[in-house]
Amino acid sequence: MEIGIIGLGDMGKLYANKFVRAGYAVNGCDLPVKRDKLEEELSGIGINILEDGIAVSRNSDMIFYSVEAENIEKAIERYGPSTKTRAIVAGQTSVKTPEIKAFERYLPKDVNIVTCHSLHGPSVDPIGQSLVVIRHRSTDNAYKSALNTLEVLGSNIVEIPDYKEHDKITADTQAVTHIGFESMGTAWKNAGFYPWENTSYIGGIDNVKVLMALRIYGGKGHVYSGLAILNPFAREQVRQYAKSESELFKMVIKEDEIAFKERIMKATDFVFKNVDSPIFLDNNVMGEFSLGINSDNRTPNSHLSLLAMIDAWYQMRINPYNNLICQTPPFRLRLGIAEYLFRDKELLYESLQTALSDKKIRGDDLEFHSAVREWASIIERKDLVGYKQQFDETRSFFKDRIPEAMKKSTELIKRLTIGSK
Repeated sequence: MEIGIIGLGDMGKLYANKFVRAGYAVNGCDLPVKRDKLEEELSGIGINILEDGIAVSRNSDMIFYSVEAENIEKAIERYGPSTKTRAIVAGQTSVKTPEIKAFERYLPKDVNIVTCHSLHGPSVDPIGQSLVVIRHRSTDNAYKSALNTLEVLGSNIVEIPDYKEHDKITADTQAVTHIGFESMGTAWKNAGFYPWENTSYIGGIDNVKVLMALRIYGGKGHVYSGLAILNPFAREQVRQYAKSESELFKMVIKEDEIAFKERIMKATDFVFKNVDSPIFLDNNVMGEFSLGINSDNRTPNSHLSLLAMIDAWYQMRINPYNNLICQTPPFRLRLGIAEYLFRDKELLYESLQTALSDKKIRGDDLEFHSAVREWASIIERKDLVGYKQQFDETRSFFKDRIPEAMKKSTELIKRLTIGSK
């Protein structure tokens, strides 16, 4: 079998290298202006760089489209009709609805569609990570062949029968997770301080918040905008997250302690009461991963971002533990720190009292509230350009510490994943 990869960006190159090492012949292409550089970088390890996606489609038995979600339809329209008879075609986008619609429209009827989604970024080794596989249109033999090929990546394969189910789950595990961390980053940027220099954002779960926010801003904006804007289920969930955050913040401003705590307790019972397999993050490990001052100087904060997430799950009747089948490292850590907060009764009580009575934190929470509104509005308008602009402005504020945060967050993910297992 010859494997073809259309789009040799970070994820495309990761796949290409893995398949070559497994003994497959690999054909690949990217934009024409990148061909010389790619030949210099990749041909020495056995990847055959072809002229374009037409050549890749004609010569390959299993073809992966590793293209941005916003460009996937154009790529499939251009190269799909040239697909080899009875070949297997997959996409690597995180949003399957536009991808599948384009496959159905432009691929020949005799082509098998077995798509996939690696639930990690290019900086994470696929071994042990989750890999979603969706059989959309395929013979039994072609599907078996696709599974055998994907198994060489060393990922944990999760078979999902329908692409719509995939998009509904990833709206929660990715789109809303990213908005939470992105809003934290934007709030800190707008407030004009670095969280690792502020005693309210150091130690334990706050270290995770900071590292995950900077890890996301160390990525590419178009990846996150596609997840949030092109996923048909994401807007509804982002809308609810913004509504939950706003309603909780209003209760805090009015200092309506009874209503605030009653609402949090209802959400707590719904999400955590009957959990069979909690994540159980290690506070000692989380405490090691600070970018700044010693955690002994920690002062309380409200954890409004996590309170809003739990309330949003409750309002939408989403069990986040069911969605761990499509988990990403940021989602697992987001759920893990929420679980840690809500299972530690003293920490939760401290958080709620701080929200209700600490005027300094209320100012920070106002910045977070405004940031959530900004991000939710961009997604509601389907504003890809505005998303990128907001993303880049926040990333610029943190740019000097992003490389260190990427390194530390990778180690944190590794340590906590091993510990939770």
